[in-house]
Amino acid sequence: MTDYRAPVEDMRFVLEHLADLPGLSRLPDFEHADLETVVALIEESARFFEEVIAPTNRPGDESGARLEGDGVVSAPGFVDAYARYVDAGWGTIPFDVEYGGGGFPWLTALAVQEMLTSANMGFSLCPLLTQGAVDLLSAHASDEQRATYLPKLITGEWSGTMNLTEPQAGSDVGAVAAKAVPAADGSYRITGQKIYITYGEHDMAENIVHLVLARTPDAPPGTKGISCFIVPKFLPDADGAPGERNQVSVVSIEHKVGIHASPTCVLAFEDATGFLIGDEHAGMRFMFTMMNNARLSVGLQGLALSERALQHAVEYARERVQGRAVGSDRPKGVGSPIVEHADVRRMLMTVRANVEAMRCVMYRNAAAIDRAHHGVTDDDRAAGEAEAALLTPISKGWGTDLGVEMTSEALQVFGGMGYVEETGIAQHWRDSRIGPIYEGTNGIQAADLVGRKLPMEGGQVVKAELTRMRETIDELAAVADLSDLAPGLAAAIDRLGEASDWLLGRLNVAPNDAMAGSSAYLRLFGLVEGGHDLARSALLAHRLRSGDGGGYDDDFLADKIAVARFYVQRLLPESAGLVELATAGAESTFAVPESRL
Repeated sequence: MTDYRAPVEDMRFVLEHLADLPGLSRLPDFEHADLETVVALIEESARFFEEVIAPTNRPGDESGARLEGDGVVSAPGFVDAYARYVDAGWGTIPFDVEYGGGGFPWLTALAVQEMLTSANMGFSLCPLLTQGAVDLLSAHASDEQRATYLPKLITGEWSGTMNLTEPQAGSDVGAVAAKAVPAADGSYRITGQKIYITYGEHDMAENIVHLVLARTPDAPPGTKGISCFIVPKFLPDADGAPGERNQVSVVSIEHKVGIHASPTCVLAFEDATGFLIGDEHAGMRFMFTMMNNARLSVGLQGLALSERALQHAVEYARERVQGRAVGSDRPKGVGSPIVEHADVRRMLMTVRANVEAMRCVMYRNAAAIDRAHHGVTDDDRAAGEAEAALLTPISKGWGTDLGVEMTSEALQVFGGMGYVEETGIAQHWRDSRIGPIYEGTNGIQAADLVGRKLPMEGGQVVKAELTRMRETIDELAAVADLSDLAPGLAAAIDRLGEASDWLLGRLNVAPNDAMAGSSAYLRLFGLVEGGHDLARSALLAHRLRSGDGGGYDDDFLADKIAVARFYVQRLLPESAGLVELATAGAESTFAVPESRL
C-alpha cells in the first residue's frame, strides 16, 4: 500500500500565491509567520506525519477502537504516536501564546491539519475536537477557566469533545433534554445521555474535557434555553492536575462504515459535576464558535482523503499492466500500464484537478478567517468575516461531497481490486463518507448558503465575489497561451450569477423553490470557485515561467497550467446542468405526496 508523501510544493504554491500568506505575515499579529518560516514548519511536520502517523492508518482501521470490560476505550496503537505528537507541539500552532500556543495564522494550522488528516483521519479527529474546545473556551470561558484548561488542551495533554447530539436531538439541537441543576458550590450537576461523541473516551490523553449542552431548570424551550458546561473526565485539583473521577461513563461505542480507529461514543452523565461557561442560555451561540472552524476542518477531510487516495491510485496505475493502450508503441503482446489508457488518465486527472481546486478554496477560507480576527482596520476584519462566512458552507459541503466522489473515483482505478480490502484504497472511501453527514449535514450547509449567506448585505457579498472572478477573465484573454480558458470560465461565472439572482429573488416569495435548488447551488458555487482559483493558478504559473520561476520547477508550473485547462474543459461544463437544477423550483420535488413516497 502506498506510503503517504505530503504535497509540500503544491501547498507552498497555494499558501504563497492563492491564500496570500505573505500578506498575512505583514499583519502585526503574524510578523513571525513569514513564508520561509511557515514552509520550514510544514516541511518538518510533513516528515513527522509521513514517518510517525501515516504508518498507523491501516492497522488502526483493521483493529478499530475497542471498549474494554472496565469501561476503558483502547485506541488502536495510537498511544505512542499521540505522545510523540504532543511532545512535538503540532497541536499548538495557531493558538494564543499566552497559553502556550504558537500564535501562527489559522492558514498555517490548516495546512498542517491537511497532512495530519491525510496521514490518518481516524487519529486526526482527536486533535480536531480538542481544537474546537480550545476555540470555544478561548472565546467564551472565564479567565479562571481559561487558565485551568487551555494550557493542557493546547498542548494536547488533555483532549476535548463536543457533546450536542442526543437520541432525539440530532440536527434539531433545540430538542436537547440533558439537565443541569445548580449545586451549592456554584457548579452544576449534569444528567443525560449524549451520542456520537468523537473520542468521548480513550487512553491517549490524561484527561478529557467534555463541553456539554444542557438545560438549566425553567429554561425556555428550543435553542434559546440551552447552556454550555465544562464537564471534565477528571476534576482538576487545587494544582490543576487531574483529580477525582467525574460521573461520566461510556455506555458503548458505535460500529461504523469508516473511521474505525476513532471511538464514537455514547456517554452517560449521572449527576456529573459541570461548570457553566458564560451566561445561562448562551450555549448555542458558544457552540457555533466551535462548529464554524470545525466545518472548514471537516471540508478539509474531503481534500485530505482525496489526496491520499490519488497518491495510492497513481502508484497502482503505473504498476498494473492490463491490455494494450490505444496508440501504444510497445511490441505486440506486451501490455500497457493502465495509466496509459485514456479513461484511467481521465479518472486520475479528475481527482487531481479537484484536489488542487479544493486546496485553493479551503486555504483561502482559512486566510479569510485570519483576516476576520486579525485585520488591522474594521473594514479589513469585516471583509474577512464576510468572505469566511460565504466560503465556509462551500468548503464543508462541496469539499466533503467531492471527498466521497474522488475517493470512489480513485477506487475505480483499481478495478476489482479496489473492492478488496487488502489494497487499502477502500478505507479512504469508507472514511470519507462521514464528511457530508457530521458538523451539519450538507443539506444544512446548502440551506445556510442560500438562506443566510446569499442574502448577506442584500446579495452584495456574492455579487462582489462574482465581480472578482470576472476580473480574471480579462487577464486570461490577454495571455495568448491561456486565452482558451477565458470563454469556459466566463460561461460558468455567468451561470453562477444567473442562479444567484434567481434564488435570491425566490427566497421571500417562494422559499421552497430556493431550498429545493440549494444543494445544486452549493455544488455550482464550489465548482466555479475552484475553476476560478485554478485559472488564477495558471496565470501565476505562466508569469513565473516567464521570469525566474519563483523557486518552482518548470515542470511543476507547466502542470499547474495543464490541470487548470483540464478543469475548465472537462469539469466546468457541469455548471450548465447545475444552473438548471438550482433554478428548477420545488414543484416536482413535492409532486408525490408524502404518503406515497
